[in-house]
Amino acid sequence: MANAPGFNDPAFASNKSLPLHRWVPWIAGFSRDFVQSALERHMKQPGLVLDPFAGVGTTLVEANLAGHDVAGFEINPYAAFACRIKTQAYRIEPSALEKATLEFLSFHEDASRNDRKPKAQPPEGFRTRTAFYSPKVLRKVLLTLDFIEQLNDKSASDAFRLAFASTMVTYSNYSYEPSLSRKVSAGRPEVEDHAVDQAIAGKLYEMASDIDWVRARMKGCKPSSIVVNESFFDSFRQIKSGSVDLLITSPPYLNNYHYNRNTRPHLYWLGLASSPKDFKELEYRNFGKFWQTVRENERIDLDFPIADEEIRRTLGVLRRKNPENGVYGGRGWANYAASYFNDCYRFSKAARFVLRRRGTALVVIGNSILQGVMIPTDRYLARIAESVGLEVVDIHIPRASRVGSSIIHSEVRAEKAKKGGQLYEAVVELRKR
Repeated sequence: MANAPGFNDPAFASNKSLPLHRWVPWIAGFSRDFVQSALERHMKQPGLVLDPFAGVGTTLVEANLAGHDVAGFEINPYAAFACRIKTQAYRIEPSALEKATLEFLSFHEDASRNDRKPKAQPPEGFRTRTAFYSPKVLRKVLLTLDFIEQLNDKSASDAFRLAFASTMVTYSNYSYEPSLSRKVSAGRPEVEDHAVDQAIAGKLYEMASDIDWVRARMKGCKPSSIVVNESFFDSFRQIKSGSVDLLITSPPYLNNYHYNRNTRPHLYWLGLASSPKDFKELEYRNFGKFWQTVRENERIDLDFPIADEEIRRTLGVLRRKNPENGVYGGRGWANYAASYFNDCYRFSKAARFVLRRRGTALVVIGNSILQGVMIPTDRYLARIAESVGLEVVDIHIPRASRVGSSIIHSEVRAEKAKKGGQLYEAVVELRKR
């Protein structure tokens, strides 16, 4: 169906120049405008807004600015760290942050003049195919960590760490294309030298300006915000049953994009990870797992009851694709898809637990094509949610190359996927009866 009135394009790119949202570059997520339109449509008075896959906090930030209490769950420690700082931005004193930034610039100038040797060391467990930083850049990065270490104000220290993390890839020999890879692989030169102090200071001044804006916008109103660095599946009972007015989220898509591995530099350099074991744990607890973690398992099937057999039939078609390729063929990808829909079921049950009666959940999700098989992920999520007792209000398609499937008032009206179908993005609108 066409974009429904009140829903804007959820693409994250528009956030890059907006206060608070511009603090952290992020490869996925959705736009401030989408969240604002959702809040205007569904929150007529102050209430509790939840994002079970909070990322770097678009939902939580906008809901807080609109005067709502918020709660978020985020399994990635770096994203949770960024989310927590952004939702608590009003607590940071802008003038103190600007003063510390001037001291930081003086520290770097003095270190350069006196050829000071850094005390900090690169994280031991961090390994890359080529040097992540050139020798000149590495020295400046380590001096930055020395300065942060001596800060006594935790709010300022956290702001500095976030400013470093949000700029750190810029002056490295790596970039996002969209996954983290060497710049030379994308035809770009390595970074021999860079004004690291100026890059971080620029981000800090930007943050101080945004904090002033937030304080003026909130006018003393301080709604509560909770950010939990845990899996929503493991910890959703921390939220009182029937207490959430609106759930807005975007779980990982069925595209095998490795969100955790793509934040390896941030996790290691901020001391949030120390070895590959930390990433293994994140992989197995992640929504939908990853193809690499389940491809060699014994056959994985749906582990929940559902009367509609279309999902199972689609998995069967996928499983029979390219058997000569073993786990690299349909067999491995069917395991991945089945794991994903099992987690869709877990999510749906948890959402039903936390939502109040007549509360709404808006789930931004993209369809997928695996081994040439079209997977209408939005429609399948809707059917799974319906099986646990949630009402499927609609499936909106705010960003599409073709007309997507639609479910209205629980009546399935899906068209068969066209051959050579394109990817689209949907908003699955659910309601607790």
